[in-house]
Amino acid sequence: MKAVFFNLLAWSILPIMDGLAKHLSSEIHVLEVVWGRYVFMVLISVPITFIFFRKHLTFPKNLTVQFLRSFFLFLSTVLFFYAISILPLADSLTLMFVSPILVTLLAAIVLKEKVDFKRWIAVIMGFVGALIVIRPGFSEFNFATLAAIGAGFSYALYIISTRKLSTLDHPLLTLIFTGLTGAVLISLFLPYFWVMPNLNQWLLLIGLATAGTIGHFFLIVSFIYAEASKLAPLAYFEIVTNVIIGYYFFSDFPNLWIWI
Repeated sequence: MKAVFFNLLAWSILPIMDGLAKHLSSEIHVLEVVWGRYVFMVLISVPITFIFFRKHLTFPKNLTVQFLRSFFLFLSTVLFFYAISILPLADSLTLMFVSPILVTLLAAIVLKEKVDFKRWIAVIMGFVGALIVIRPGFSEFNFATLAAIGAGFSYALYIISTRKLSTLDHPLLTLIFTGLTGAVLISLFLPYFWVMPNLNQWLLLIGLATAGTIGHFFLIVSFIYAEASKLAPLAYFEIVTNVIIGYYFFSDFPNLWIWI
């Protein structure tokens, strides 16, 4: 139950980050939004860990997996933030929902988890439900749709890496490493897109990073208590919060298909 609780809590919080990212990407460059997401993640997580959980600031036990995990999340973030800057939030999210199926498949192959028939049914039915929400009708296959699918592939690899690290390093150490890697990578491109945000945009960037930091912390914790294939179907719960975010921020009222 701990795994389910923390996982659903993560999927309830992370769409807040997505909604803020979509709003901000209409005002500033999408890579600047990614930059804010990672830099403020570091500024939030490092001081808190240093003050209250200093004993967990150790050297990673598997540096290679830590870096790969961080890179997969960074790539997924860049691709997904770009996708939602072009496509509606629900469309982008549904295209990204190739990830639970890939997580289930990779969990069986890479992590040697036993994936029973019920888990496959849960994942497949969740994907069918996601398709019902937007009733696939993409008029064109452009780079934004490809980016959303690519984000799903990257995110699946991130989830598998997270599960692999769950028994090695403390969640706070993993969270900090994630933030530092992303902040360094995106800062390399900073001179090419930087425009000084106004006060409101700074506050939204901080809010975006806070939601992302808390959400991913709970996600990391959930994989300590359960297998990746068991938790994969729960990722579809994200669509519930996305419906709320879409209505509140973008006046996108749920239609009959979404309720179904």
